[in-house]
Amino acid sequence: MIITSLVLFLVTKMVLGSDHAHDHRIPTTLEGPFKPATRRFDPSLRRGSDDLPMDHPRLKKNVTLNFPEQISLAISSPTAMWVSWVTGDAQIGKNVTPHDPSKVGSEVWYGKKSGKYKSVKKGVAVVYNQLYPFEGLLNYTSGIIHHVRIDGLKPGTKYYYKCGDSSIPAMSEEQAFETLPLPSPNTYPRRIAVVGDLGLTSNTTTTIDHLIQNEPSMIVMVGDLSYANQYLTTGGKGASCYSCAFPDAPIRETYQPRWDGWGRFMQPLTSRVPMMVIEGNHEIEPQVAGITFASYLARFAVPSEESGSNTNLYYSFDAGGVHFTMLGAYVDYNATGSQYAWLKDDLHQVDRSVTPWLVAAWHSPWYNSYSSHYQEFECMRQEMEALLYQYGVDIVFSGHVHAYERKNRVYNYTLDPCGPVYITVGDGGNIEKVDVDFADDPGKCPSAGDNIPEFGGVCHLNFSSGPAKGKFCWNEQPEWSAFRESSFGHGILEVLNSTYALWTWHRNQDTYKENSHGDQIYIVRQPELCTQI
Repeated sequence: MIITSLVLFLVTKMVLGSDHAHDHRIPTTLEGPFKPATRRFDPSLRRGSDDLPMDHPRLKKNVTLNFPEQISLAISSPTAMWVSWVTGDAQIGKNVTPHDPSKVGSEVWYGKKSGKYKSVKKGVAVVYNQLYPFEGLLNYTSGIIHHVRIDGLKPGTKYYYKCGDSSIPAMSEEQAFETLPLPSPNTYPRRIAVVGDLGLTSNTTTTIDHLIQNEPSMIVMVGDLSYANQYLTTGGKGASCYSCAFPDAPIRETYQPRWDGWGRFMQPLTSRVPMMVIEGNHEIEPQVAGITFASYLARFAVPSEESGSNTNLYYSFDAGGVHFTMLGAYVDYNATGSQYAWLKDDLHQVDRSVTPWLVAAWHSPWYNSYSSHYQEFECMRQEMEALLYQYGVDIVFSGHVHAYERKNRVYNYTLDPCGPVYITVGDGGNIEKVDVDFADDPGKCPSAGDNIPEFGGVCHLNFSSGPAKGKFCWNEQPEWSAFRESSFGHGILEVLNSTYALWTWHRNQDTYKENSHGDQIYIVRQPELCTQI
């Protein structure tokens, strides 16, 4: 205990002596479980805002012909990076003709000095279609989407690059990024931004501008990206509630140009900071014949093959001394399925002496005290939770609920010092507005017929033990819910060493306040207490 206190003192002194100078001591999870706390929605704020129009300066196309746009990065391996971009014009109409992706080359020139590119790599190009064979609906075919894997990168090094087709010539302006450290118990990404349910509203703008101010070295995006499926295929105005606005739609329609707007909106950030995405329900985007996820699968390069996964719907990667496992909540998660088998194998291969931290992320939270999506993914929890606990997962990030909630360490609805810290950050600012009702508020407990998932079964249950025994909802904030607040924002994870990480949640309305935050805590690993496989 003396050693733990000394470590806490040294870490607190180290952090407070840098860029976290506050006049209060930051708590640690060692002091938990914490008494549940709630900060209710500020009624002086609006619950949401409309989407930015397609002619907004941050959404409209500003390159010509086959010059690259929507440039983004993703981690491939500790020494490799994916570079993705789009060329040409998407088409929308009753009759659309797909581009031939072989007509425009996929090249990345890169090097350690500005203007001097010693390496060139070539990659692949794809197009995708979103087709709706219904009367009055429009079809879409994308521009050419390019993915190039550049390798041989050195850790902690700044690289300059251009992408495009040099034979046209149509190369991008120079971009730059910094590689992450190699897997090691002593080196970590400086700042990891975590955000979800982003969309393209004025609130989204505040979230991303605030996030950029915090200078992340990588981004974890926990699903629900563009919200293109809040529209009809003809465009027009997006709806905060699709089924309310368009009850007669023959299928869940989308306006795919919103994806192109989202890529342009994100480029100032994603062209220099790698963004690791996982799908949410707004990425399903069903077409006839059971086609789903067409846009998500085509637009984003992720290290699925590199991590032994056969799909971009789940994968894993290392960032310094952190192993990230990204799970798919909208693909088979049953213990008899391929994702579960892959997850078991992925967790088994993690060497905690090299990557001490194990972080998981997926879209839909298992622990959630808001009325919205309450117990919606209980089936997934029942299938997978024991495996994550067995392998000692430290932190779990999810979105889906449009609010913030940090949980006490928990396993199987029981407070457990060896359970993960579950954090919901689905508060990126999308058009569907912030969630404000809690399931434990009078009259706000959902009925058993509410919160039916868009994928998977329904496993709603009454609690079998504890203060809520025999009930579907608690009468007060559950003991596993440490802090919750209905505000838009994003989080920053700063891993300090093999046992201490500083988690800070920044609410949007505090953007312009010095050293402000909505929630802050040191998450502390205790490998000596919690035996892991």
